[in-house]
Amino acid sequence: MSLSIHDQYDKIYKYCYFKVKDKQTAEDLTQETFLRYFSQKSYINKGKPLAYLYTIAKNLCIDFYRKSGRDERLNEEVPANDEVTAFETSYAVKQAVSTLPVELQEMLLLRYANELSINEIAQIMNISRFSVYRRLNKALDLLKGVLRKEDFNEI
Repeated sequence: MSLSIHDQYDKIYKYCYFKVKDKQTAEDLTQETFLRYFSQKSYINKGKPLAYLYTIAKNLCIDFYRKSGRDERLNEEVPANDEVTAFETSYAVKQAVSTLPVELQEMLLLRYANELSINEIAQIMNISRFSVYRRLNKALDLLKGVLRKEDFNEI
C-alpha cells in the first residue's frame, strides 16, 4: 500500500470538517473512516485505496446527517481569532463557495484544500478526468462571478 496514513489523515479530517462543520464530529468521523478502512483488509491491497478512503468518509458524513436529521447545507461556522482583513477575506470566499452546488464545493475542497490530483478526484467521484476539469473550471468561473458581484476583485 503506497497510501501514507499521516498524509491522508489530515486530508480526510478536512473533508469531514467541510461536510459537518463541527470539530469533534469531524474527528470522530475521521477516526471511524480509518477504522473501517483497515477492517477491510481484502480491499487494501487491491483497487484504489485513496478513492475507497474518501468513499468511506463521504458515506459516514451522509449517515451522520441522516441520523441527526439535519440538513448539511444549513450548517455554517465562522472562523475565530484571525486578523480583521484575513477574516473578511476568508469569510467572503467561504460565503462565495457556499453559493455553489455541494458537488462543486466538494471538488474545490479536494483539489485546492486537500491538493489531490485530477486523477484522484476522478476516482473518488467516479467520473472522468475530463469531467473533473470541466466541473472545476465551472466552479472557478462561478466563484469569480460571485466575488466580482461582491466587489472583491483582488482575489
